[in-house]
This record gives sequence, C-alpha cells and structure tokens, in this order.
Amino acid sequence: MPTPEATPEAGRTSGRGSGLFRTKSVEQSILDTDEPDSKLRKDLTAWDLTIFGVAVVVGAGIFTLTARTAGNVAGPSVSLAFVFAAIACGLTAFCYAEFASTVPVAGSAYTYSYATFGELVAWIIGWDLILEFALAASVVAKGWSQYLGTVFGFESATMQLGSITFDWGAVTLIAVLGVLLAIGTKVSSRVSAIAVAIKLGVIALVLVLGITYFKASNLSPYIPPSQPAEDGASGLHQSLFSFLTGAGDSNFGWYGLLAAASLVFFAFIGFDVVATAAEETKNPQKAVPRGILGSLLIVTVLYVAVSLVLTGMVPYTDLAGENATLATAFAIHGVDWAKNVISIGALAGLTTVVMVLFLGQTRVLFAMARDGLLPRWLAHTGSRGTPVRLTVIVGIVCCVLAGFVDFGTLEEMVNIGTLFAFVLVSVGVIILRRTRPDLPRGFRVPMVPLVPILGVLSCLWLMVNLSVDTWIRFIVWMAIGFVVYFAYSRRHSVLGKKSPTAD
Repeated sequence: MPTPEATPEAGRTSGRGSGLFRTKSVEQSILDTDEPDSKLRKDLTAWDLTIFGVAVVVGAGIFTLTARTAGNVAGPSVSLAFVFAAIACGLTAFCYAEFASTVPVAGSAYTYSYATFGELVAWIIGWDLILEFALAASVVAKGWSQYLGTVFGFESATMQLGSITFDWGAVTLIAVLGVLLAIGTKVSSRVSAIAVAIKLGVIALVLVLGITYFKASNLSPYIPPSQPAEDGASGLHQSLFSFLTGAGDSNFGWYGLLAAASLVFFAFIGFDVVATAAEETKNPQKAVPRGILGSLLIVTVLYVAVSLVLTGMVPYTDLAGENATLATAFAIHGVDWAKNVISIGALAGLTTVVMVLFLGQTRVLFAMARDGLLPRWLAHTGSRGTPVRLTVIVGIVCCVLAGFVDFGTLEEMVNIGTLFAFVLVSVGVIILRRTRPDLPRGFRVPMVPLVPILGVLSCLWLMVNLSVDTWIRFIVWMAIGFVVYFAYSRRHSVLGKKSPTAD
C-alpha cells in the first residue's frame, strides 16, 4: 500500500507525513473554507484591509510610547528606532504577503506553519498567537480606559470591589466591540474607517502644530551618551543581549537605541492581523498583500514624522518619566488644549486597535478549532458568517484580563510572541518555495532566500534585546502549550484522524 509521500496528488489533497510533523496541504486548507457549518463570509476589499492595518497599528505607540521611549531610553534617536523596527516588520511583511496570497485562509502564521513545518509547530505558533492577541487586546483596552476619563472629565474609569480594582472602562469597550464583530466584519470595517479618520486628523494636527515649535538643536545629540538605568535594573530585568554580553542595563547610547527598537516594535504589532482576515476577503491574492504592505508603509511614515517633530519640540530630557505623552511636549509650550484633542485621537485610535486584535484572536482560534486542535464546535459560524461562539468566549476572557489584571511589564510578552511568529513565517516561505514550487502565488517575495533570512535575523536581534524575565515567561507559556497539545489536540486532530498512519 503506497504511503502518502508516494502519491503526491493524494498528499496535496489532504496532507503529508504522520505523527507530530504531519503537514496539512494548501489545497486541503482552501477546501476546508467551503464547509457549510464553518464558512466565513467574503466581504472585505484591499481598502478594508488597509484600514484594518492602519487601525490596529496606529494607536498606543504614536500617542504614548513615542514620548516615553524618547525620554527614557533613546532620546531623539527614537525615530531611528522606529526605522529599525519597521525594517524588521517590512522584511517579514513580504513573507506574510506571499503566504496570504498563496494560502488565503484564516489563521495567519498558524495556517502557514501547518503547511510547512507540520502540526506540532503549527499548534505552538497558534498557542503563541493566542498569547499575543489576548494580551495585546487587554493591555490596549486598559490604555483606552485611561484616556476615557481625560476625554469625558472624570478621574478614572475604574472602581473598587473590596480589595480588587475593576476597570469598567476597558470591559465596556471589549463588550461593545464583541457585539460589532459578531454582527459582521464589514460593519467592523466601517466603524474602523470612522475611527481611523479621527485619529489621522489628530495626528495631522500634531504634526502641523508641533512643527511651529520645532528646533533642530533639540535633536542634538541624536544618540545621547550611554548611561546606567536609573532603576539599576540587572539580572533578569535586563535585556538578554546585555545579560549575555555582560554590558549590564543602560539607557541611551547604542544599547539604548537597540533596546528602543525592541520596545517600539510593540507599536507595529498588528499588521500581521490583516493576514488573519484573508478568508473573508473578496480577492485575497491581490487584496491581502496590498493591505499588509500598504498599511505598514503608511504607519512607518507617520511614526517617524511624529517622533521627529516630538523630539524637535522639546529636549528629550523633558520627556523623562513614565507619564510622558505627546501632550507633554505641547503642555511645555503652554498649548494645554492640545491634550484634550490628542486624548480624543488616542481614544479613537485605541478603539480600533482593540477591535482588530480581537478579530485576529477569534480567527486564529477559529482555524485551530476547524482543524480539531481545539473543540470543533467552536468553529461554528452563525447566520451572519461570523464565529459568534468564539467571539463571545474571547470577549469574556479579555474582559476578565482587562478588568481585573494589572499587566505591568507583561507588554513585552506580546513583542516576543509576535517576533517568534514572524521568524517562523519567514522560514516557512523558503520551505514552501522548495516543497511546493508549483503553487500559484499572487505575490512573491523578492530575492528569496535573502529577504526571508534577513527577516529572521532582524527579528531574532529584536528578540535578544527583550528582557530575560520576558524570555522565561515565554518559555513557560510554550511549555504549557506542549502539555495541552499532547493531552488534547494531538488525539482530536482532524488531519490525524484522516491519516492512514495516525497514532
């Protein structure tokens, strides 16, 4: 009896290999999108995807992270840190664009890994994306809640329940967005378009008004001299690179610039979420690459422009501290009303960030459930063609996290999870080019394998500049994922049950 490997056409219909590294073919992934009970509605265009990309990327980073990173870590060179992070994202964005045009299926890096590395790696990357999207959505929702009080004139969107602080602002946002996503992605896209227009208008105001206070002398020195971190961070709290090289923890200088690139990378998180909506796109082969690359280009220009204007308005030392924002620079010049305008932009911006991260989370879980690695009933779609059950469950989990958990330094967990996904997607392009050169590709990464390899190296570089304790938490989360896979997912895998060698 021939093995699946001996019959290429059969292998391409279902999958290849067996056990932990059985792969699900691209053809089978596409066929699964036609299952009546788990079929997503195709409503989105390239314009919708670009809006989603800008919606999720332009948010907390441009309104808060820029000022804090300039004042505490990198000085005026924060604009260069954004460029470094954008290059890493850009190299990876090419890889996402090729995969999304080749495998226009929900699940993003999870689905791509299933077709290239096999089931175990696909599960791990799916587990990793769960961490990325759930934490990111909850963290950003708490940031939204902080701006809510500023805009509407009350002190805080939190309340005390005994000894527990409950963030009702963040919970309200997640609940409302959950309803919108359950109604349909097209409605969500229209809401995103309105919010994106508001925040882009605010950013334009910041640039036009801020440049009137611009002084080139504030940009010097562009890379300030290195100095020890004020909090004396050492051991597990310093970056892995500093830990391994014995450089210790420092701010500013080249170490500070490299650390800043890893920190501001958080501001770019989300362009990969565009790929999770490929299955709901009318012409994914062309629309998804345009949405991914177009949104990344737009936000990179915005980030660099805002960071240059910000650090040109005031000396970077005036932005020191954890509470510095864009409004801080305007307040120094006596433009206090700008704070309210910026807060409105931040509120609109963070709304769309949470919405698209929420969307990405449900689509990754949807793909995993359809493959049987999570309970299959979670992949059911309602009459509107959306995974309502998953939307409700994700909404409840994120409400609990955002409402009751104080994240602290857990934001870095989002960075390391995303970078890990980026590495696998970049390597996956090289593998699929070799194993399936026959596949039609609506978009092709130029200069393969050079561009994917550079993408891998840049992402690994950013990863080693994250703190040691972040790496430890990440490894623990991955270990939990292995336990879940061997306890449940391996035995319930749809592909495993179809395989004649399934164990």
